[in-house]
Amino acid sequence: MKKLLTVLLTALFVLALTACGSSEDNAGNGNEGNGNGNEEETTTITVGATAVPHAEVLEEVKPLLAEQGIELKIETYQDYVLPNQDLDNGTLDANYFQHIPYLEQQKSDFGYDFVNLGGIHIEPIGIYSVNHTSVDAIPDGTAVLMSNSVADHGRILSLLEVAGLIKLKDGIDKVNATEEDIVENPKNLDFDASYDAGFLPQYYEREEDTLVAINTNYAIEADLIPAEDALILEGSESPYVNVIAARSEDENNEALKALVEALRSEDIQNFINEKYEGAVVPVNE
Repeated sequence: MKKLLTVLLTALFVLALTACGSSEDNAGNGNEGNGNGNEEETTTITVGATAVPHAEVLEEVKPLLAEQGIELKIETYQDYVLPNQDLDNGTLDANYFQHIPYLEQQKSDFGYDFVNLGGIHIEPIGIYSVNHTSVDAIPDGTAVLMSNSVADHGRILSLLEVAGLIKLKDGIDKVNATEEDIVENPKNLDFDASYDAGFLPQYYEREEDTLVAINTNYAIEADLIPAEDALILEGSESPYVNVIAARSEDENNEALKALVEALRSEDIQNFINEKYEGAVVPVNE
């Protein structure tokens, strides 16, 4: 009888402990992880960018977005082709690497259903040379190395025209100008547009007697200072604004709108001006 009573008391004690533990567990589950139902969920967006300056600028904007409950993931690219392919296939929510003429050319060539969510900055393109230190001293027959990006050709030719090295046809849309639109070429410049844009800084170092047109993002990566090292440098009034691009279906995505607003904020514009010292110029259009 005494043994039976002991067993019963032990069982009751265990049941009491179990019930107590369950109550504590339930209390914890009601108060942790959801802030009593008031904690906001985090929205994650993935944005593709070339390393400099785009990915660097995006890193600066991360804390501003985090304050709004938006986690920014950055995918870095070394070329101008894959970021649009990955945006199209859904790997990315947006990308930040291309100017408006390139975006429009890509949409035309590949049928991408993309929209421009807003301009962020301009990167004035430059023409560099190791051996040629003045425009007047450029010898007859000098080669001009350009990227194979058709969208940049009119830009480069316009820059050479402003420098007095060539003349383009009157009345043409110079954004879309090609070598065939050159009507005067007194120095017989020899144009070669067969290069991948990312490798042009290497050719600048190897082909010392050439003129090399280098996009500013790649120039900065190669430790060139456009304002000091470029023989000819585009002005800040350039129409080649770098934008945030997204799929048309995401045109009204609130997180992407917040990204554009944050990139245009005074904090980020000050960062761009201080870090890149005129090689990258912020815009608000």
